[in-house]
Amino acid sequence: MLPPLTASFRCQQYGFSLLEILISIVVLSFGVLGAVGLQASALQANREARMQSTGVRFADEIAELLQGNHSIAVLKNATQNPYLINRSSGDTATAPACGIPSTNACGSKTAIAQRDIDEWWARLNDTARSGLSGVRAVICFDSAPYDNAGLPRWDCDNAGSTLAIKIGWTRTNTLRSATGADATSTSQPNTGAFDHALRPGVVIPVTPGIL
Repeated sequence: MLPPLTASFRCQQYGFSLLEILISIVVLSFGVLGAVGLQASALQANREARMQSTGVRFADEIAELLQGNHSIAVLKNATQNPYLINRSSGDTATAPACGIPSTNACGSKTAIAQRDIDEWWARLNDTARSGLSGVRAVICFDSAPYDNAGLPRWDCDNAGSTLAIKIGWTRTNTLRSATGADATSTSQPNTGAFDHALRPGVVIPVTPGIL
């Protein structure tokens, strides 16, 4: 028969079990923190994907309107082609008269184009309706919508017969703890705590058609 455990030995056993529990708690805490961080990243990625989908939907919508009114959309003079725009979130659109039941003043395809772009921009620029904040939209003739690094750009060369629909919005980046100039600068990509539409989030080329 084995000798009974001494008090000293029993204390050592209890102490060792307590240490195991403490280590398990620490390991479990790290696991829980990792899961919480993963969930936060997943929510952020889901939000970014939702905004990207919204931007593509708005670009597809105006692309269909451009092709439906191609006799105006092919004109390269902005005074003749209301679809050619460069608007930011601070810009407001006048309420269109064309198509409104009380006036129905659609006397020309140019008036229809003005109605299309003003109504489209009003919805895109309304954060409550679009879900996008700090939006910017550029529609222009551009044969090189990407720079030498392969990144989308706002500038247009006004060349070629292809229209480029460019839409951007404020999106978060990794500099969450930035303060001062780093939190507000938009001079270079990723210098601010938020990317204030420094580059288009959506670029869709459209061939409006022929006369």
